[in-house]
Amino acid sequence: MSHSSLSCHYDSYLPSDSSLETDALNRHWNGRISTQAEGPSRRKSNLHNALHAEMDSSWERQGHIEGRFKKYSTTSSVYSKKALSHQSEHIERSWWYACCAKCHQEDSGIPSWEPPHWQRVCPYPLCPSYRTFAQTLSVLLIGIMVWITIWIVMGETAAPGGQLFTLAVLTIAAYFGGWVMMKVTTLPALIGMLFVGLLLKNIGFVNFGESYQHVASYIRKIALTIILTRAGMDLDPVAMKKYFFTVIKLALIPWTFEFLLCAVLAYFFLGLPWVWAFLLGSIVAAVSPAVIVPCLFRLRGKGYGVSKGIPTLVLAVSGVDDAASVAVFGIISSIMFSNSSMTMNIIQGPLSVFGGIAFGVLAGYMVKYIPERNDAFLVPIRVLLLLAGGLMSVLGSEEIGWGGAGPLAVIAFAFIACKNWVELGWELEDNPVATAFEIFWMFFEPMLFAVTGAQVVIADLEPHLVLVGSCILATCVVLRAMVTSVSAIRSNLNMKEKIFVGLSWMAKATVQAALAPVALDEIRKMAGVEGPDPVLMEYAETVITVCIMSIIITAPIGAIVITLAGPKLLSRTSKPPVLEGWRRSHRPSIRDISIIDEEETAERDAEADLQQSSEAAAPSPFVPPTITVQPVHRP
Repeated sequence: MSHSSLSCHYDSYLPSDSSLETDALNRHWNGRISTQAEGPSRRKSNLHNALHAEMDSSWERQGHIEGRFKKYSTTSSVYSKKALSHQSEHIERSWWYACCAKCHQEDSGIPSWEPPHWQRVCPYPLCPSYRTFAQTLSVLLIGIMVWITIWIVMGETAAPGGQLFTLAVLTIAAYFGGWVMMKVTTLPALIGMLFVGLLLKNIGFVNFGESYQHVASYIRKIALTIILTRAGMDLDPVAMKKYFFTVIKLALIPWTFEFLLCAVLAYFFLGLPWVWAFLLGSIVAAVSPAVIVPCLFRLRGKGYGVSKGIPTLVLAVSGVDDAASVAVFGIISSIMFSNSSMTMNIIQGPLSVFGGIAFGVLAGYMVKYIPERNDAFLVPIRVLLLLAGGLMSVLGSEEIGWGGAGPLAVIAFAFIACKNWVELGWELEDNPVATAFEIFWMFFEPMLFAVTGAQVVIADLEPHLVLVGSCILATCVVLRAMVTSVSAIRSNLNMKEKIFVGLSWMAKATVQAALAPVALDEIRKMAGVEGPDPVLMEYAETVITVCIMSIIITAPIGAIVITLAGPKLLSRTSKPPVLEGWRRSHRPSIRDISIIDEEETAERDAEADLQQSSEAAAPSPFVPPTITVQPVHRP
């Protein structure tokens, strides 16, 4: 072969300048898409960003099915996007996939460094990565050192067998019980925490004295303050203004129906007096965002119900629902345990509502100007103001006998403060104060549910109470779902979506755990030398038992129903929105969902799909390869 032919043959395989330029543009465009999809990072080092950009090559990433990476050779026929998509869709339709949290996890971030021979000792996936092992070991060592320090300071109460030691072990065991529940299933962790408290109480490990019953009551009040603060900050002011009447209608009509129905059934079938029956109804009627949020977050991540904003609608209504339950409970409890006259009690109800809301609004506008918006310690001061103001409202209102005012003040305080901070420049979904309260809740959630579960002794339960209470709860849940579906008439939801909205509000947990033992604490506080009244103690224990049964029965069933019914009843958007910001984590919040942006996102997705289809239909111009022919010099 001549030199010119070899040159021509060889140069035909070389990329031309135009092709090199095209490849560079493609790499730049693909890299930009990958960067936008990951969302902005918060205070990351340059080294971290460089490594992350290097590893996040979206087009060279190994094929994976819902977070489970599977290696294929590039020459293998199995390496097909079509085959992977079909297999992924087949897996997603199975019921075990929907209820398996492990199947939804993704391996993200920089790979874990491992010591030599780690895989031989702890092979994956039977054992956790070294990073997970090191984190767990670090937390364990910190806990041991803190416990030894407290033991030295406080003495016998922190020693093994002491009351404080028992409370600490109960909390840690409840945390791991919830972790196991989340690791094995998609059920909420609070169910595992509740069962741990129930188990440790009935095997005789937990037996708090009178002094620590008082401590447990304050733990519940602090947890209630955190719950209500998060509920107030989770309400989107713009969405509430736009859909105010829809949210109020869907929140108050079903809540009022279940409140009255539970009270009537408790009066006739449980033998409770009317005032105790209404107290029980006000607690049972509340739904639980702690159960609903993670389930709807997963559905929204897959695009279900996004086009009509159904996840946001459900979550916004649950916040208003909880506010109504806490307000009515506070009014009824203040009437029950007040020494004032009946006339004063009747006047006190509306006054406590308006007074609590007014105090919360005033405090919310105060933190708009205090501290100064450019203060270096802005975030911690705002966190402390919100926490201290909430605790003062809850504890102070009970001290003066206006129990209904405090919880309403906390919700109004958090809502107005968050609204003002958004106007000053903070993003609703990127609020560091809200993240601080999520961290507080991580500590108090296992305490709350473990202590609540430790209130029940299975051997002392009456079979009649368990059977009748279960029937009352089932009746209330089913009829409320029907009333909710009817209340959604004259909305833009179709029949399947109305049924889903009704089913999504059956789960109960946080409000029941926080409020159920309050009546028992009040009876013990009012007891004189002769001790508490046994009749009132029986009523209070009946309320606690029914509320704990409501958590055990409705929380897992509600989570399973939302997870399985969502894909069947809700329409799916082809491109679910990517959540951006440093708060994107495994702990979802209501602020991750915006009822305003969902419809706009769906419209943008439809326009993008249309544009891509039109571009794909248009014939692409053919660019012939550049062939360089070298001159041949003949001798």
